[in-house]
Amino acid sequence: MRMKTSLLIAASLVAASMPAQAHRQWLLPSGTIFSGQDPWVSVDAAVSNDLFYADHVAMQLTNVKAWNPQGEEVAIQNASTGRYRSVFDVKLDKPGTWRIGTSQSGVMGTFKVDGVEWRLGGRRGPPPGAAQGQGGPAGGNAMAGRPGGQAPRFVATVDEIPANATDLKLTETSGRNEIFVTSGAPTEIKASGKGLELVPITHPAELVQGETARFRFTVDGQPAAGLKVTVVPGGKRYRDAEGVFEVTTGADGVAAIDWTMPGMFWLNATLSDDKPSVPRATARRMSYTTTVEVMAP
Repeated sequence: MRMKTSLLIAASLVAASMPAQAHRQWLLPSGTIFSGQDPWVSVDAAVSNDLFYADHVAMQLTNVKAWNPQGEEVAIQNASTGRYRSVFDVKLDKPGTWRIGTSQSGVMGTFKVDGVEWRLGGRRGPPPGAAQGQGGPAGGNAMAGRPGGQAPRFVATVDEIPANATDLKLTETSGRNEIFVTSGAPTEIKASGKGLELVPITHPAELVQGETARFRFTVDGQPAAGLKVTVVPGGKRYRDAEGVFEVTTGADGVAAIDWTMPGMFWLNATLSDDKPSVPRATARRMSYTTTVEVMAP
């Protein structure tokens, strides 16, 4: 394992070929490599315009979890949410590589009942076919007070869609936002085989400026070929160019990334296909996000 020797701030990066993306969601660990007998990692979590500068809204911690190197879920500690960022700690009481982050899934879309469009997801409306004034979270009607009474109606789950619904346009969604933190020697990072995932070939604890890192991206355990991966260095606040660049995976699902500077980097990839696992859905949209730390040589 390579250890951090110094932290440099690069004067410039290759000019960005992509437009800036607003409001990225991120997890920022205080470090990714730890040693000693009682290490802790502190993690900031936010949604912001400039990466790693909390200037928009705090990321909610409801779904944030941590797993030790044995794959056992452990509690996050000292969690707090402020106006612009959340923060929490994880005690790294076992050697190896820890996984910390969120994994979410759901279904969204539209359908029709007797010619009226409904939506899946969002706030709950009255049962399909109910008279006005019935149903809803407070006994109200989703269309009450809406101009022309044509406001979309909502159900919360696929099970609430009536059997006679037509024109179903449902998309299964899933997303991961995770980081990897190593205490002592790095250990294997295992994939779940579900959805869009990153399977390191180069371990996240061994990323060094000037060296090429290789990450395999998979979909349901199979190589995600031709996947575009967006890479954004932190610290945009202190330079003119955002420095974002994009790499594309090969037929084996492997993305090769050349690090031109040390620091924290945000990686993101999205993918859509027609292989949903949820009954009645016809499409699937997946996303993967991580933050990695690149050391100076």
